Amino acid sequence: MTAEAAATLDELEAKWLAADPAPRRRGTVKLICVRRAPGVHECPDRVDVTLEHGVEGDRWSRGRKPNPEAQVTLMNVRVTELIRGAETTLDAPGDNFQVDLDLSEDTLPAGTRLRIGAALLEVSAEPHTGCKTFRERFGLEALLWVNGRRDRRLRGMNCRVIEPGSVAVGDTVEVA
Repeated sequence: MTAEAAATLDELEAKWLAADPAPRRRGTVKLICVRRAPGVHECPDRVDVTLEHGVEGDRWSRGRKPNPEAQVTLMNVRVTELIRGAETTLDAPGDNFQVDLDLSEDTLPAGTRLRIGAALLEVSAEPHTGCKTFRERFGLEALLWVNGRRDRRLRGMNCRVIEPGSVAVGDTVEVA
């Protein structure tokens, strides 16, 4: 973990408040992450999103009983860039899509539908929070910061698939 990744809660908050805000209703897919196994991430340029499997090839639908309210995860790429430090890759949080979009509850309340590439997702009411793995990758302060104000959804958000489709890096993500 780098010194930047070990920033204090106050430092993270100050950097966040000083940064340019993310777009509110229309943004861009910056990175795709397919979690093949715990800690094993692939970052293809394009994926298929399906009703049965969420992000095709992702471990979401394998093994334990999958939760349809947490089928696909999105995280604001600006948050990831703020917490990750120089040596940590952009896919480290493990969210399926890193997007340049404001994910806050004010902007995208539960039930909002998002067109991401050719797929249609619905924002879930189920919170997406940081865990032990997140703490190991980014530190306690980052974990406390992203979980501290859940209405901001700094840790990201869960979605379910409404319509399948292909999604590519660079595609638009917008309120449908």
